[in-house]
Amino acid sequence: MKDGLHIGSVGELTRGVTGERTIALGGGRATVFSTPAMIDLMEHAARACVATYLDESEETVGVDVNVTHLAATPMGATVRAVARVTGINDRVIDFDIEAFDESGQIGRGTHRRAVINLDRFVQKLRQKGNVMSFMPVNDPQITPDTGPMPTFSTILTSIESGVMTLTLNRPDRLNAINPTMSGELRALVDWLAGHEELVRVVVVTGAGKGFCAGDDLKRMLEHSIDEAQRWNVSEAELFLAMQKLAQPLVAKINGACFGGGIVIALSCDLRIAASSVRFGMPEVNMGWPPSFAIPLLSSAVGKPHAIELSLRGHTIDAREAARIGLVHRVVPSMMLDRTVSGIARELLSKPPLALRQTRRLLHATLPDITPW
Repeated sequence: MKDGLHIGSVGELTRGVTGERTIALGGGRATVFSTPAMIDLMEHAARACVATYLDESEETVGVDVNVTHLAATPMGATVRAVARVTGINDRVIDFDIEAFDESGQIGRGTHRRAVINLDRFVQKLRQKGNVMSFMPVNDPQITPDTGPMPTFSTILTSIESGVMTLTLNRPDRLNAINPTMSGELRALVDWLAGHEELVRVVVVTGAGKGFCAGDDLKRMLEHSIDEAQRWNVSEAELFLAMQKLAQPLVAKINGACFGGGIVIALSCDLRIAASSVRFGMPEVNMGWPPSFAIPLLSSAVGKPHAIELSLRGHTIDAREAARIGLVHRVVPSMMLDRTVSGIARELLSKPPLALRQTRRLLHATLPDITPW
């Protein structure tokens, strides 16, 4: 562990009470924030408190929790957890944990986490039956960033009249995703969550001739299997976090869209493609499964089409992508900007609160994503 963590250090997390975090009482007469979801929120606040002090090979795991649920919170509300360090004994950390909604405190308790060596942990699990042929994805937590926008090197942003244009900016690699880009996109998600009034609609596109060619294979081959898995997990959490934003996202698909590029597009609410675009899921041809793309793809196009795209690894044109539901509309390349601008203006004309709540409800139950 790095120096700096001390008694009194605090971690905080905020979440919306969406469908998967509730329990229905009395045959549906009341739907409220569930106790397991509250405990999960509290534990992740404690995990976030320690995260910045961990070495790359370390992680924390919960070893004890004792919580009292004090008050009910309805679906659609916002809840917040605060974890404060009360004791540090070598690699074991104790916390006081509290949870709040807009009305006041809803829970309190204590929690203990242990710092582990992730590689040894994975090795021990594999010895129990190779159960770690994949790594699980944590429920991504959006921490609204209300400060100035961070500086980025692999993405471009511009804001005009409430619409942000987010441009993936690695044109020499057809905007392939590398760890820097995925990290910058994750930081932007937090910034957008803290600026819902300034940015009401986000248009996602690519620089140059491509939308996004997927993961940067050249960079991926430089990683060990464990490093590649961790990158894979962080990407899955990024795409889930995109779906948790309040702002509607529109994919302006201007060029090649493969693998992870399709997942970025599927993380958007509306997908408009130029007629010249080619789509594909080539991962199986390269020796690995498309992992977290499969549930999103199946949800968008149905299992039969997802099976064909994923197993054959072939490419399809924009017209076929529209036929199977991968994109909502195909337009001539010269009409793409005008079409997407019109859709963005239409979304801006809707009542803001209704638009945000509608998107949250549409994405309240996100698909389970398990990368390899």
